[in-house]
Amino acid sequence: MDKVIVIGAGFSGLAAACCLAAEGIEVTVLEKHDQAGGRARQLKSEGFTFDMGPSWYWMPGVFERFFNRFGKKTTDYYTLKRLSPSYRVAWEDGNMDIPSGYAELRKLFESVEKGSARKLDKFLDGAAKKYAIGMERLAYQPALSLKEFVDKDVIRSLLQLDLFNSMSKHIGKYFNDPKLRQILSFPVLFLGAMPDHIPALYSLMNYADIKLGTWYPVEGGMYSIVKAMQSLATSLGVAFEFQQDVAAFEFVGNKVTNVVTTAGKHWEADGVVATADYHFIEQELLPPSYRTYSDSYWTKRDMAPSCLLYYIGLNKKLPGLQHHSLFFDAPFDQHAADIYKSPKWPDDPLFYACCTSVSDETVAPPGCENLFLLIPVAPGLSGDTVELREFYFKKIIKRMEKHLQTSIMPHIIFQQHYATSNFMQDYNAFKGNAYGLANTLTQTALLKPSLRSRKVKNLVYAGQLTVPGPGVPPAIISGEIAAGEILKTLASKNAMMI
Repeated sequence: MDKVIVIGAGFSGLAAACCLAAEGIEVTVLEKHDQAGGRARQLKSEGFTFDMGPSWYWMPGVFERFFNRFGKKTTDYYTLKRLSPSYRVAWEDGNMDIPSGYAELRKLFESVEKGSARKLDKFLDGAAKKYAIGMERLAYQPALSLKEFVDKDVIRSLLQLDLFNSMSKHIGKYFNDPKLRQILSFPVLFLGAMPDHIPALYSLMNYADIKLGTWYPVEGGMYSIVKAMQSLATSLGVAFEFQQDVAAFEFVGNKVTNVVTTAGKHWEADGVVATADYHFIEQELLPPSYRTYSDSYWTKRDMAPSCLLYYIGLNKKLPGLQHHSLFFDAPFDQHAADIYKSPKWPDDPLFYACCTSVSDETVAPPGCENLFLLIPVAPGLSGDTVELREFYFKKIIKRMEKHLQTSIMPHIIFQQHYATSNFMQDYNAFKGNAYGLANTLTQTALLKPSLRSRKVKNLVYAGQLTVPGPGVPPAIISGEIAAGEILKTLASKNAMMI
């Protein structure tokens, strides 16, 4: 039986492990931490339960498609609730709830800008086509050769993707009101560039947001997905080895034969799927002669943001707070510029608040509230100190108190923060990034770091620094693709032995 080592038990690692084990491969997952999930780990303390990373459940079809591969459904593992409203946007002059129903959303747009309801229809018709092409067809390509795209139907599809137009110009063709523009720009805020540098292709995310909806796995949150995938993997025979930090590879010729951990254990391998940070694996664990990319290559990559994260437990409820809230009560363009144009710690940041206890009573003690706060910041910034984290925390709590017309600070009974240095320590994240590579045109598909190592025959990568890109659904897809590539390698090896 062929043996494959999967490095990392995040979404892409779990997906790869399931796909390989289902094909009769002996799979061992080596995970640095004491639990699965990677950036989607779970934090439990003093009666509170937090999803440490991803908090938006979008693109439900990707999850369903994954479990269907194994004759399963998401409902076999967890229950989804569609949030209504999808989220709230807090501006300086008031709040706007984004309804989950499309008819209500059309009315909202029309009330803000006359004629915008009809324009929203047209905008989303184009976004739906991009979603069908981008997420249901092209996202599942390994992007290893132009041959994948040399097909009449694919070429015709590519012409419909609006790759050479920017999101800001695309949105501007339809809407004039700045609030409507910000609502439609928000899904791309974390993709790694200003909306005027993100291809209009990514209006597909507006379709995911508005038409496919924002969901929540009740009684467990996003970690329910991790547990579901781990349970599936275990049922397929996957072995999990936790607190096994990979330190090196051993080679025979241009193939990995063993994966070595810091504990000194050697794990035999016919193939390796590396879902830990691509830059770290390649630049720190591979000898120079086995590296595909140079230091200068990585230095020139445009990265998506890092972030300041706060996990907060309150001994009171916060009336008027939605499950998801976007605090846009500060200049949008200035904060975006502080991330992408002239990277620095922001003067007046936008931020995101997630209050899962609004939808799930299991994540906080009775009468208490569970808060997850996120400030996007530029990657690679120095000065990530406790004092800086406290400065921004007090700043955004004060703004929340103003909007909600209630006190928060005196009611904090649990607090933990997480930022750039933690991303580097826990995940070896290149420049402390939280969201991978920027999804610019020059870092799309074949122009991303290759899913296959070009120097090591039986090593493939998966995760947010390779195709298809950052986010939970793309990470799952990435693991599926990587598994397919390793299976090709093993089939070729076995054919030569016959």
